[in-house]
Amino acid sequence: MNQMIPTTVSSTRHPTRPLRIAVIASAWHGDIVERGRSALCAELARLGVPPDCVASYDVPGAFEIPLLAQRLARHGDVDAVVACGFVVDGGIYRHEFVAAAVIDGLMRVQLDTGVPVLSCVLTPQAFHEHEVHQRFFAGHMVDKGVEVARACVRTLALVRELDAATA
Repeated sequence: MNQMIPTTVSSTRHPTRPLRIAVIASAWHGDIVERGRSALCAELARLGVPPDCVASYDVPGAFEIPLLAQRLARHGDVDAVVACGFVVDGGIYRHEFVAAAVIDGLMRVQLDTGVPVLSCVLTPQAFHEHEVHQRFFAGHMVDKGVEVARACVRTLALVRELDAATA
């Protein structure tokens, strides 16, 4: 897989301005989720996306992410949306239901709007609120934040290339 990261970060929708990326983070397990958002934003900055071009939004839980992603994508001011969340089995209902709803919703937003929507939503099969899991998943979320930042910039570069080739 080609891992090249583009050196230009201009908008896919408005070539005269820099990229604008919306980051939506769920508050549920916010200490873990924030690690992913922070890593994502730091890597975007390292890749040349100015911090003032990244808008962050907070939602109560992961289930609320797709609706806000849809609103942001339809508004037209963002080039991409990145979702950060942590969906675990809380004992009330199966976390598979929430995880599937969130991921399916994000894909639907992406396909319906043409705006790339990327996921840094972790859905571990087993999570227990003890220090070992807290530490492990907090670290894993940092890795995923970096990965999704790179995927976002690369995806936007590919979209820009395709748009230029078909113009």
